[in-house]
Amino acid sequence: MFNFRSSKVFIVVLFVMVFATVAYAFAANINVAPSNAGEGQMAIGGYAVTGVTYTYSTANPSQIATVSFTIAPAATKAGVSLVTGGTLQSCTGTTGTGPYTGFTCNVTGVSVLSADMLRVVASD
Repeated sequence: MFNFRSSKVFIVVLFVMVFATVAYAFAANINVAPSNAGEGQMAIGGYAVTGVTYTYSTANPSQIATVSFTIAPAATKAGVSLVTGGTLQSCTGTTGTGPYTGFTCNVTGVSVLSADMLRVVASD
């Protein structure tokens, strides 16, 4: 016959089995849409930036207003900085609907005298 201790063990085992069955049923109903994801390591390819053109402000010719350039391969986003340690300024693609091979960047607060570099950051 069953004693009190074996009844408790039976109830615990039964509870665990019911819980596992319910958990499996919920997990079986999860649908995840296909997507791309991953992790890895490979060399970062560089971009060739050519045809750089600086446009000066008409109101104050000592200030740079825009920077335009051509980039290869095409990129979807780009930004520039003209001062060492300066923040990146966003660029707008000028060719087609993207990815772009040409960009124009409005720069603010950069004088011709303070511009000491051209840093282009781009991504596809």
